[in-house]
Amino acid sequence: MGAPAGAAEGDGPDLSRFYDQKFAWASCKVLAGVLEFPGDMQCGKVTVPLDYAAPEKGTIDLFLNRIPASGKKRGSLFLNFGGPGSAGVPGVAGRAKEFGDLTKSYDVVGFDPRGVGFSSPATCGDGSDQPSSALDGDESTAADVMDKFTKAYEECKKHSGPVLQHMGTINVSRDLDVMRHNLGDKKLNFLGFSYGTRLGAVYTAQFPKNTGRLVLDGVDTLTEPLTESSLVGAQGQQTALDNFVTWCARNEGCPLGANPRDAKENIAKLVTTLKAKPVVAGNGQEFTGDDLVHSLGEALYGRGNWPYLSQALTSLITDDDPRSLLRISGSLLPPDPDPDTGPTGSGEEGPGGISPVRVMLRTAQEEEPVKPPPDDNSGIALTAVNCADDPDRLTVADFENDAKFERMARDYAKASPIFGPSALLQVRMCAGFPAGTDFVRGIKNVHTPKFLLVGTRGDPATPYRWTVETAKRLGDSAVVLDNKGDGHGAYFSSKCVKQKVDDFLLYGSQVKSGSSCGSDK
Repeated sequence: MGAPAGAAEGDGPDLSRFYDQKFAWASCKVLAGVLEFPGDMQCGKVTVPLDYAAPEKGTIDLFLNRIPASGKKRGSLFLNFGGPGSAGVPGVAGRAKEFGDLTKSYDVVGFDPRGVGFSSPATCGDGSDQPSSALDGDESTAADVMDKFTKAYEECKKHSGPVLQHMGTINVSRDLDVMRHNLGDKKLNFLGFSYGTRLGAVYTAQFPKNTGRLVLDGVDTLTEPLTESSLVGAQGQQTALDNFVTWCARNEGCPLGANPRDAKENIAKLVTTLKAKPVVAGNGQEFTGDDLVHSLGEALYGRGNWPYLSQALTSLITDDDPRSLLRISGSLLPPDPDPDTGPTGSGEEGPGGISPVRVMLRTAQEEEPVKPPPDDNSGIALTAVNCADDPDRLTVADFENDAKFERMARDYAKASPIFGPSALLQVRMCAGFPAGTDFVRGIKNVHTPKFLLVGTRGDPATPYRWTVETAKRLGDSAVVLDNKGDGHGAYFSSKCVKQKVDDFLLYGSQVKSGSSCGSDK
C-alpha cells in the first residue's frame, strides 16, 4: 500500500478521472418484489480503481443509494453498518424511517463497499458462508494445513475475480473519499457502526483535511490482532448468551427449560445435535449447528431481540422449524418462483426490521438488472477485510507448534464453548490470505475537527474498553460518550444517545468530555 496518506495528498498516480467523473442520482427499481424502497429513494454508482497505486489495472463500480434531504441541505451523511461485509444499500432502505430526523439536513447515503453486496461481490462459488470446507480433518502436518487454506483462497479468488486481492479498509476509505467528492461534499460526514468505526478511524488518518462530522458507534479496536480481538468477541457473545438463557429460564414457556443451569446446558446440546444431524426447513434449506451459532450471534446484539429469539427456538425445538432462526441471520432463502405467477418473497422481517431476502436493483445507468449478491458474500467479505487489515499472519511455524495451537483451542473454548470454535476458524483462515497492512496499527493522534465515539458498557461485540483505548490513540479530536446500557451499538437502542448524535450531526453540538447516557430500561 505504500503511504496511503501521502497518496491522498497528491503523491502517486493521477486519480483525477475518478474524482471528477460524471455522477447522477436516478430512481431505484426493485425487481422480483422482494424489497420495497421508499418512494423518494435514489440510486447510483461511482467507479473506482481496483488498485490505487496502479489505476491502469482496472476498475470496479460501487453502488450507492440515498434518502434525499427534506429541508435545507447541508450535504451528505454516509453510513456504514459494520461487518465487515454488511451491505449499505439494503441497510439504508430498511431503516429509512429511523434516519428521518437526519434527513432534515442531510442526504442519508448508503453504499456497498468494494467486494460487498452489489459492488463486485466476493464469493467462493460454493454457496457457503466460509471456505471452511478446505479443512476435512485429515491434515497431518502444518504444511498440509497451510496448503489447504492457500488453495481455499485461490478458489475464492478464482470465483471473485481481482477484487478479492484489493479488499481491506484502506481501499474502502479511499473509495469513500472518491464518493464524497463526486457527491459534491467538501467534507465527509459519516456515521459508522461496529466495523464502520474502524473505517471512520482510518479515514481520519488518510484524509484529515477532508474530515467533517463523524460519529463512531460500537467502537472497534485499532491495535489488537485478530487472534485477540476474535477471542474478546467470543467472550462477549458468550456473556450475552448466558444473560439471554438466564432471562429465558425465568419466563414461562422458555423452550430451554425453567432452570438457568439446565438452559445453558440445553443450548449447548442443541448446537451439538444439529452439527451431527441438521434439520431441513420447509423450502428444503438445511439448518446446521453452525447456522444456529450464527443466528444466536446475530440475535444477541440487542436485548430487544430476546423475545423473538425465544419464539424462534421454540419453533425449532418443538416443530423442527428453523425458518425464524434463518430470518434472524438473514439466511432464509425465498421460495422458488412459481412459473405462472413469477417470483415472490416471504415478506417477513427479522427482529431488526430489515427484510433479509436478497434483492436486485436497476438504475438509470444500467440497462440490465444487477445480479443479487452470492449467498456466501458476507462471510468471505468479512474474512477478506479482517485478514487484509491484520499484519500478524499465522505461519507454518505457528501451525507446527502443537502446544501453541492446543493452548489457543483451549482459550477459545474457555471463552465460549458455543462461539469459540468458529471464532478460531476465522483466525486460522487468514493463513491462506496475503499478508495484511500495518497501516491501521500505526494510526494515532489524528488532526481533524472533534468527532464522537459512542461506547456501550454492555456491548457483547465491541467492549467499552476498546472505545477508551481507541479514543486515546486517536488523540484530542476524539470525544467519548459513555452509554450505560446493553447491546451492540447504541444509536438504535438509546433515546439519549440518538438525541446527542443527531444534535452533533445536525447542529454541531459538541458532547462534553465525560458525558454519559443512562440505560433506557
